[in-house]
Amino acid sequence: MKYLKRYEVNMLALLRQDARQSLTDIGKKMNVPISTLFDRLKLHKELLITKFTALLDYQRLGYHARASIILKIKKDDKCEIKEFLLGNPNVNSIFKINNGFDYMVDVIFRNIKDLEEFISQLESNFKIRTLNVYYVIDEIIQEKFLTDDAIIEEIKEAI
Repeated sequence: MKYLKRYEVNMLALLRQDARQSLTDIGKKMNVPISTLFDRLKLHKELLITKFTALLDYQRLGYHARASIILKIKKDDKCEIKEFLLGNPNVNSIFKINNGFDYMVDVIFRNIKDLEEFISQLESNFKIRTLNVYYVIDEIIQEKFLTDDAIIEEIKEAI
């Protein structure tokens, strides 16, 4: 964290708020030369920024079923299920978690029927000790961290 400069936290925060804005716009907002921003962004792309992506409205794309699945798996099936999940196009995110569970999986399907078939496939093909499904009813907020002034100031104070 000590390698970050205070203005770089602002740059990252502005990118988190709207990654499509130009370096010219960011430079004007921060009163920092574009060349400096470009160099620092290039450095942080290697150190901090893991991926540039778009946040989508899945329902508008025709995908109306989303769920978080919490899995506790028998030890000898962990690698196989991980590979299965990594290869499934409906898996949005996979997290290794604790508190007696192994994975939390975010999945997106066109409808509940397809999602339920996926769950049945998991249960029939793998040695699952516990499988909890939490259907996402409404997405209230997503990817908000480092867009709020309070957390930006907290990070700057830690530098």
